[in-house]
Amino acid sequence: MVISRGAPDEAALDSLRQEIAACRICRDTPLGGANGRLPHEPRPVAVISSKARILIAGQAPGLKVHESGIPFNDASGDRLRDWLRVDRETFYDPDCFAIVPMGFCFPGYDSKGSDLPPRRECAPHWRSRVISAMPQIELVLAVGQYAQAWHMGAERSENMTETVRAWRTTLSKVRMPGILPLPHPSWRNTGWIKRNPWFETELLPVLRERVASLLR
Repeated sequence: MVISRGAPDEAALDSLRQEIAACRICRDTPLGGANGRLPHEPRPVAVISSKARILIAGQAPGLKVHESGIPFNDASGDRLRDWLRVDRETFYDPDCFAIVPMGFCFPGYDSKGSDLPPRRECAPHWRSRVISAMPQIELVLAVGQYAQAWHMGAERSENMTETVRAWRTTLSKVRMPGILPLPHPSWRNTGWIKRNPWFETELLPVLRERVASLLR
């Protein structure tokens, strides 16, 4: 998906932030089936910026993020910051990074104790509007399969590994913003990282160079 260019409207962004903070869609109008009513009070978590040139498009907050209201305030965030080679101060500076997950609220756990997928109500209602409100974004880090599906559309491969493996092709496309697919930095993907050493030896150096360039 290509984001239209232009100047961000700070007043409109403030209004949008307030609307998101007050959102209760997944509590009040839940979809049926396994995506039923949210098991707790919603607490939307997103960082919308008028200056950041990098957008981190994640999955959904985990429990620790839900409790703190701070995105990636957990072990996954520590790993992601290491991938980016940035400290916490830079990571949480809204002039440096916008952070907009596919689902703004912690979705709860499944029967095995794993986080459920992002709420299906969230992206159709909010995402196009939020992304369009940040036309200054130059690079989208599409973290995980849900973000990759939305931001890459038909470019996405049939599985996350092949999608990330094709990162050079994806990043080289002439468009604004550029897109770089990443696996989720969860500890559950430690095995995946070991099985795919090219991620650390080939992709991460380019990621770090691109991030450093955009932060300068």
